[in-house]
Amino acid sequence: MDHSTTTPYASAQQAAKAIAAACEPLPSLQEEDAFGAHFDRFGDAKIVLLGEASHGTSEFYRARAAITRRLIEQHNFNIVAVEADWPDAAYIDRYVRHRAATSDDRQAFTRFPAWMWHNEEVATFTEWLRQHNAELPFSQRTSFRGLDIYSLRASLFAVLDYLDRIDPEAAQAARQRYGCLTPWQSEPALYGHALLQEEQDTCEEAVVEQLQALLEHRIEYMAKEGEEAYFNATQNARVVRAAEQYYRLMYRGSTQSWNLRDRHMFDTLQQVIEAKGADAKVVVWAHNSHIGNASATEMGWQGQFNIGELCRTAYGDQAVLIGFGTHTGIVAAADNWDSPMKIKQIVPSRADSFERIFHETQLPRALIELRNPQHSKVREQLTQTRLERAIGVIYRPESEYYSHYFKASLAEQFDAYVWFDETTAVTPLPSERPQGVPDTYPFGV
Repeated sequence: MDHSTTTPYASAQQAAKAIAAACEPLPSLQEEDAFGAHFDRFGDAKIVLLGEASHGTSEFYRARAAITRRLIEQHNFNIVAVEADWPDAAYIDRYVRHRAATSDDRQAFTRFPAWMWHNEEVATFTEWLRQHNAELPFSQRTSFRGLDIYSLRASLFAVLDYLDRIDPEAAQAARQRYGCLTPWQSEPALYGHALLQEEQDTCEEAVVEQLQALLEHRIEYMAKEGEEAYFNATQNARVVRAAEQYYRLMYRGSTQSWNLRDRHMFDTLQQVIEAKGADAKVVVWAHNSHIGNASATEMGWQGQFNIGELCRTAYGDQAVLIGFGTHTGIVAAADNWDSPMKIKQIVPSRADSFERIFHETQLPRALIELRNPQHSKVREQLTQTRLERAIGVIYRPESEYYSHYFKASLAEQFDAYVWFDETTAVTPLPSERPQGVPDTYPFGV
């Protein structure tokens, strides 16, 4: 397909007629089992990637929870991997798999943007997952894993805490290696800036050496504290290695840093799958921009790739890429990075966007299976290059076109698409810890 020129936009109203006929209306999210049952068709996949068009929309989280619950209960999926930091997800993993608390357990997801995972929608799903796992042998319990790269400080200390317990001499060597990064652990972006100004030597060799040291002691360390603890420590060491490279590259170009981050998330996914074994089946929760096939979007045409594209290449039809979209409503987002969360009105979608086509179907909720051969004519409509909206943790409605729209071919980007015409914001959790919860409860101090 030639993306160098954009074909004239067909009327959204005309396109909507054909697309409405191919869409399946979805039940209310109050009917969780009925909603999830519409996704049984993807139960034979190895990986089901579930997107979101914003990081602060309740319906996207609740829909992913309903779909994931169905895939776990009916189709033997046994890993939930999310666009979140490994150490924070590890606290939730210990909780949902009924593992013992560790000395470094604390409230999960306290740094910006806390509402992205520290919300009622995620807490409700993890409570269900804990109850589901309680009835199963430990080896069959579904794990909860984080894929992201931003936990330099937490991952660094997790490695040191692990070595302090099992090999104090190695812990001292690790402190010396990680000492290169210690001055920057609270503000790692300043490390990249210092390198750019030639005020700091690179820490690359030190963090690579530390990961290698852990890998070389695999048998010894696993014998001391078990496979789970060793796996967690090595993954944290991988995060430190990747984060060092990420912050080293972030001032040198957005494409390089984006690709490094998504490569790390894909590699982490591969590590998690390998650790689970041959029967591993994964549900991934991440933004549309990560789980859709990047090669079908403007970002891909500019040299970026993502988890979805890497999964498509590695797993073929065994990876199912499902996007989500909305027309309007309210969303939890900030004005700028590290700014307070606000509840913001979503501007109605543009007339030249995919979202407007789905709005014109007049369906409040719908699913369209884009790789269904019966929908070939509809695919033609949704293959044409149009605008698509992406809201992250920051939303700037006053500059929405420039800040939040990009060009894409929806039918090439996703295997299926879930539509909510009007959406609401996630509900952030208070920091107080409820009475009577286990010591491993990750959502309150």
